[in-house]
Amino acid sequence: MADGATGLQLGHAAVLLAAGVVAVPLFRRLQLGSVLGYLAAGLAIGPFGLGVFREPETILHVAEFGVVIFLFIIGLEMRPSRLWSLRRDIFGLGAAQVLGAGFLLTLTGMAAGLSVAVAFVVAMGFVLSSTAVIMQMLDERGELGSPAGQRAVSILLLEDLAIVPLLAIVAVIATATGVASEAAPPLWQTIGLAVGALLVVFLAGRYLMNPVFRILARYGGREVMTAAALLVVVGAAWLMDAGGLSMAMGAFLAGVLLSESTFRHQLEADVEPFRAILLGLFFLSVGMSLDLAVVAADWRIVIGGVIAFMAVKAVAIYGVARLFKASEREAVERAVLFAQGGEFAFVLYGAALTAGVFDPRVAAAATAIVILSMALTPLTSLAARRLLPKETQDPDGAEGVDRAANLRERVLIIGFGRFAQVVSQPLLARDVDVSIIENDVEMIQAAGKFGFKVYYGDGSRLDVLRASGVEKAETVLVCVDKPEAADRIVELVKAEFPLTKLFVRAFDRGHSLRLVQAGVEYQIRETFESALVFAYQVLIDLGFSHMEAEETIQDLRARDEERFTLQLAGGDIRAGLHLMRGNIATPQPAPYVKPRHEGQALNEEAAEVLEEESA
Repeated sequence: MADGATGLQLGHAAVLLAAGVVAVPLFRRLQLGSVLGYLAAGLAIGPFGLGVFREPETILHVAEFGVVIFLFIIGLEMRPSRLWSLRRDIFGLGAAQVLGAGFLLTLTGMAAGLSVAVAFVVAMGFVLSSTAVIMQMLDERGELGSPAGQRAVSILLLEDLAIVPLLAIVAVIATATGVASEAAPPLWQTIGLAVGALLVVFLAGRYLMNPVFRILARYGGREVMTAAALLVVVGAAWLMDAGGLSMAMGAFLAGVLLSESTFRHQLEADVEPFRAILLGLFFLSVGMSLDLAVVAADWRIVIGGVIAFMAVKAVAIYGVARLFKASEREAVERAVLFAQGGEFAFVLYGAALTAGVFDPRVAAAATAIVILSMALTPLTSLAARRLLPKETQDPDGAEGVDRAANLRERVLIIGFGRFAQVVSQPLLARDVDVSIIENDVEMIQAAGKFGFKVYYGDGSRLDVLRASGVEKAETVLVCVDKPEAADRIVELVKAEFPLTKLFVRAFDRGHSLRLVQAGVEYQIRETFESALVFAYQVLIDLGFSHMEAEETIQDLRARDEERFTLQLAGGDIRAGLHLMRGNIATPQPAPYVKPRHEGQALNEEAAEVLEEESA
């Protein structure tokens, strides 16, 4: 029996993987996006398709963890200072969109014959857009880091926060209408648990995580670090869920608190594979959950609800976007992208059904409306992007600045700061065909005064890379200032154009290690060679002979290369510290073996700072 059950489970796993492997490439080839591919595959193998899976809710509960990990990774890239800079978009734009769309959708529900309470809950569930769908689509387009992408993230964060008061409102409605369960906890207890969960996650992330990861990095292995990274995500999500909050919000907060940690990139690398697989599983399970029997029985209500709710919500979002000074194009794209319900609607509708606010038929129809809207979003978004006229205006209103489009040169340079300006000189001297893109308008205008033709474009966006001719380029030179932007560009090029060579400007030793692991053809730390030349001249000025100075520099270069190799092989930035200064070093301090006390902790922290600086 056990062997049969195991075989059945392996068979189900094989079907899930096969569905994704077949459907996603096909839908991406048709330019319909991976999200719609997963949803269609889920519908095909679910209880209302081939019937391979009978209980999609079980898979959905597990797969929701993919959304949680996605929000954790977004949090790792969102430093507190950056999050603070978005506060107006989160609590201004986000709140205006939720309230405006919620009001119009409530009126729509009442016009359809629902009571005020039921219409309000149905409307507010639909207001909470799908974080998974929107994030995935923005990620595939390479727009998460753009200003419009950041505003979209801000709105999603506010919607995640909104689930808390909405659940409380459902409890109040149930009490006011006399259908509440006597076992339901009082409102003060719910609020207290939520505040307590937030406080625990904040304190743990602020004061506990870095010391723990420091110990694990020193005494644990790679698998222990991976397990610890998953523990952080699971722990934060569990605490928030126990407090009645969004699991995704807990993971996001944990990511933000660890965004300035020295282990940020390691954490992201460890959890990324789980995110990709589980997020795909989430979309599969949503597709399985579409109850075709409900759609068939109440098809007029369901189809009419999808059309009416998506149209009304889109109008509300467009109006709010224009009110907040968004461009016509951004307002339309945001309206189409957000004009669907999301996974939090399942939570809200489930709570309303349990509390007695919904009857089973209303809950089933509302859930079907949300799922259909999620499935339609990739199609409506694709249609809108094709129907909208191409952007022809100068970026940021600048004159004399052309956007990257239909470029087809041998070498593509991304970023045109001081580093790239020097790099381009030998290439131009040898008449190498070069395309240059930059997203700083002032830099483009300044370069134009010296005869350089630089195009406007954000190299971290896939559509811009295509327009810049990356498919035809023999080599791409990534010369941007920010290491996270360079990482993003490398990731995109390696994934979409694996045959293209990558030469990348590295920010520091840690960045160099990541680039080598990513498989770039060549990387160089931006200040390494210039610092060695500088040191050579200092030695000459101090009276050393040219031969002595040259030998010293070559020795340091060899030791640095050996240390880099050790670090790359062991995955540990501390590897090879004994090679840092070699024979010319001052005596190395003795290892810290005394019992730990405050002074020793300070010494260790100072040593780590020195190590970081030397790297």
